[in-house]
Amino acid sequence: MSEQERKELMDEETNKTELAYRIAEQSKKVANTYQHLEDSLLRVFRWFSTFIDKILFNHKHSKLVALVLAILMYVVVNFDTMTAVYTSSFRYARPLNDVTVTAKYNSDTFEISGLPEKVNINIIGDATNVTNAITSDGVVVADLEGMTEGTHVAQFTTEGFGSNVEVVITPSNATVTLKKKTTRQFDLSYDFINQAAMDNIYSVGTPVFEYTKVNVRASKDTLDTIAFVKALIDVSGQAADFEQDAKLIAYDSNGMPVSADIVPDTVHVTVPVTSPNKTVPIEIQVSGEVAEGMAIENITADQQTVTIYGSEAVLGEIDRVIVTLNASTITKDSTVLRPVVLPTGVNSANINQITMNVTLAEASTRVIDDVPIHYRNNTNNYKASQPDNKTTTSVTVVGAQSNIDAVNPEDINVYVDMIDAKPGLQEFQLFVDQPTNGLVKYQLNESTFELNVLGETTDDDSDTGTTEENNG
Repeated sequence: MSEQERKELMDEETNKTELAYRIAEQSKKVANTYQHLEDSLLRVFRWFSTFIDKILFNHKHSKLVALVLAILMYVVVNFDTMTAVYTSSFRYARPLNDVTVTAKYNSDTFEISGLPEKVNINIIGDATNVTNAITSDGVVVADLEGMTEGTHVAQFTTEGFGSNVEVVITPSNATVTLKKKTTRQFDLSYDFINQAAMDNIYSVGTPVFEYTKVNVRASKDTLDTIAFVKALIDVSGQAADFEQDAKLIAYDSNGMPVSADIVPDTVHVTVPVTSPNKTVPIEIQVSGEVAEGMAIENITADQQTVTIYGSEAVLGEIDRVIVTLNASTITKDSTVLRPVVLPTGVNSANINQITMNVTLAEASTRVIDDVPIHYRNNTNNYKASQPDNKTTTSVTVVGAQSNIDAVNPEDINVYVDMIDAKPGLQEFQLFVDQPTNGLVKYQLNESTFELNVLGETTDDDSDTGTTEENNG
C-alpha cells in the first residue's frame, strides 16, 4: 500500500470518529432536555397534588368541597334528563302581522261592528314547528255564536296553527256590537267601468235591467247611510250589444262603498252598443303674424272634413272641428303637419292630423269705406243716435293682393259694445272681428264712435242708426 493510500485511509477513519462523537454529544443533549422536561412536569404535578390535598383535607374548605362533589354527582346521574330539559327549553318565536280575523256569528240575523279586520300574532315553539305553523292555513277566530243583540267582549282564539306551538294574539280581544238586521228596498242605478278598454268609436247606450229594485239587508244605522245602489257594468272590449250579470254595490252619499247584504248581489243587464258619428268640416284658424312685408296667400289642406265619434247628444252640438296654425312660424312657402284637436266629449275621429300647404306673397293694403257699424250687448234696450248721423267707418285690409281684393264691406264686422252704456252723449270704443282664416287682417282707421244714449228704451232698432248684434 502506498503512502498516499495510507494517508487517505487514516483521514477517513478520523472523519468517522468525529461523526460518532458528534452524534453521541447530540444524544446526550436530547436526553438532558427530556430529563429537565420530566422534572418540570413532576414539580407541577407535585404542586397541584399538594394544592388539592390542602383544599380537600382542610377543615375550612370541607363544606365547599362537599358542595362541588354533590353537584358533580348530580350532573353525572341526571345528565340525560338535563339534556332533554335544555333541548325543550330552546324555543323560537316568530311574529306574523296582519292576520285576518274571522268572526263566527249569525250573519243572517246580526250585523257586527267594532271587530278589527286584522291582528298581529307571535308563534312560539321549536324552529321546525314554528316554520310549519307560519306556512299553515291558520286563522284568528272571534267566536260570537249564541250571543244576542248588544255589546260584547270577543276573545280571540286561533285555529289551524297546530298543537305544537303557542300563539300569542295582539290584541287578545275586542269590544264588538251586534245589531239586528232589517231589510229596505232601493232603486238601481249604474256605472260603466273599464271604459278605457273599449274602442273609442263605440258608445254604450242606456242599459236595460232584469229588475230595477233590490233589497238591502243591514242594521238600520247602516241602511240610513246608503244613498244609492249601483250596478257596475264592465264594457271592456265590447263592440256590439251585450248582456252580463253586473255586480251590485251600495254607496253612501260620498261615493264610498257600504258593507251590506244586497239580495240578489247581481243583476242581469242588456246594454246597447252603437257607433254614432258625424262628418263636419275642418276650419283652419290662423294666429300670429307672418314676417314683416309678407302675407299668407293661400292655405290648402289634404282633408276638408273629419268624421267624429261620440254620443249623439255631444255630436248634435258640434258643427266644425278646429285646426290651428301659428303664422309666426312660417317664413317661406311650407308644408305643415298639424293635429286635429277634438272638441270636448268627442271620443275619437277618423283622422288625427292634416297636412297643410302654405304659400306666401308680398303684403298689400286696401282701404274699404262704408263699413257698417253694429252694436252689441244693448241689454237695457236704450235708444241711441249718432249726432252726425254717421253709421259707417273705413277699414284698412292687409294681406296678399288676391285676398284683399275679394273683401267686401259686408264681410267686415265693426261694432261698439254697449254693455256699460249710460244715458247721455258718450264715446264708445270701436272693435273689429278678425277673420279666422288668417288670410287678411283688418285695421280700424278710427278707434271711437260717438253715440247719444237716451234714457228711454225701445224695441225698435231703427232709432239707433246701427245694427244690433246682442249675441256678437
